Amino acid sequence: MISVRGRGPARFAAAAIATGVLAAGAIAGAGTAVADENEQQPGGATATLDGLNKDRSHLAVFHDDGNKEIGAGLFDMTVDGGGTLQTYCIDINTGTRKEARYKEASWAESSLHDNQNAGKILWILKNSYPQVDDLTALASKAGAGRLTEKTAAAGTQVAIWRFSDNANVTAKNQDAEKLADYLEKNAQDLAEPKPSLTLDPPAVSGKAGEKLGPITVHTNAQSATVAPSAEAAGNGVKVVDKDGNVVTSAKEGDQLFFDVPKGTADGTASLTLQASTEVSVGRAFTSVDPKNPSQTQILAGSSGSSVTATATATWATKGAIPAVTAEKNCAKGGVDVTASNQGDEPFSFSLAGKDYEIPAGGSETVTVPVQEDQAYNITITGPNGFKETFTGTLDCETAPVTTGGTTGGGEEKPEPSTAPSPATVGGSTGDTGDAGDTGTTGDTDGNLAETGSSSNTPIIAGVAIALVVLGGAAVFFLRKKKPATAGSDS
Repeated sequence: MISVRGRGPARFAAAAIATGVLAAGAIAGAGTAVADENEQQPGGATATLDGLNKDRSHLAVFHDDGNKEIGAGLFDMTVDGGGTLQTYCIDINTGTRKEARYKEASWAESSLHDNQNAGKILWILKNSYPQVDDLTALASKAGAGRLTEKTAAAGTQVAIWRFSDNANVTAKNQDAEKLADYLEKNAQDLAEPKPSLTLDPPAVSGKAGEKLGPITVHTNAQSATVAPSAEAAGNGVKVVDKDGNVVTSAKEGDQLFFDVPKGTADGTASLTLQASTEVSVGRAFTSVDPKNPSQTQILAGSSGSSVTATATATWATKGAIPAVTAEKNCAKGGVDVTASNQGDEPFSFSLAGKDYEIPAGGSETVTVPVQEDQAYNITITGPNGFKETFTGTLDCETAPVTTGGTTGGGEEKPEPSTAPSPATVGGSTGDTGDAGDTGTTGDTDGNLAETGSSSNTPIIAGVAIALVVLGGAAVFFLRKKKPATAGSDS
């Protein structure tokens, strides 16, 4: 592996191509490539944040920031293509954004990448509300007098924050606090849940006349439909299994290949998998807007939801035939850019100011640093006018505590700030039925509709990285990695 190490303090150590998949090709001798800009999504579910569910949220007291009252409870999300999600926050010091866009992510691609307590958070999700909806039984286990949907959600969120952020936070309601203490004390380490749908690798290459692959399917769905792109069909390219049989559906562990007829003109094609499934409890969801980051979430419940994944193939008759993928690697503090070459000539390229050459049949990985919360802009250029631009941001770390600044959970200030700060929730409430509150009772409408604290848009400079392709093609994809285990217990 060739690695370009990260820079800056620990806060800026994590880096990523965080928002998805870039598919493109520029084949030596091919026609002029079309310039394009992409911010596609990786495999899995993508969703829009609807906001905190005021019927399933209450108050917490954030002692790390002047004993501020903040909203605590379940968020609702609407899945692209159909479906709904319920989530909790795992980044207390970052606010939410109205109608923020989110994508499903592995723990390695989120703030859980170095958190040894990630498995305990999953245990809490599986053993509390809403997965456990018998609130009488849950209250009995916790030694609480009475739990409502509001207080059960608040207690669950508080327990999660203690592990996700190492936060000194308590539930304002006494029964919710007893639930939080019970969950924290009894939490056990569980393994990371499976993705809803991903493909590995998401880019392959080879010569016309061969089967290009394999591409392995990873999904918790019973089955996913498989559809080749119009470019594939137009070139007579088929999606097949290892025996050469045409594939129209796939399940966990299946291997797919692009069958490119001999004599097919140099080019590229893609395939798309789509399924409806319940996304696994405990999957992370990270925001995708580089200009307006929103707090990272973790899945607490899912309806049947639409999920998709895409893979691309590049082929040629001679010369370098590369497949280039990129994946966020929070543990290493960078973006792992891996280039393989299935051609008969070396594949030469320049990345982040350095030149590389991959021999025929070889592969190299380069780790490129990008600062935490940094917007990036990666431009890929090649022969025949080929140009692609890939943009996004990264969110690998929980935000530090900063006092003062804003009020109102997740509400944007007129002027952007680089220092997020917790929200305050004030006023009276119409919810007087939850016993056990101490002090003033916060408003479950308005400001309480955003959990945690407020984060304001950073002023960020884009990072431009040129990848010059000589006699080959470039295809950028994002692949899933196993979570890192480094970190300390909360």
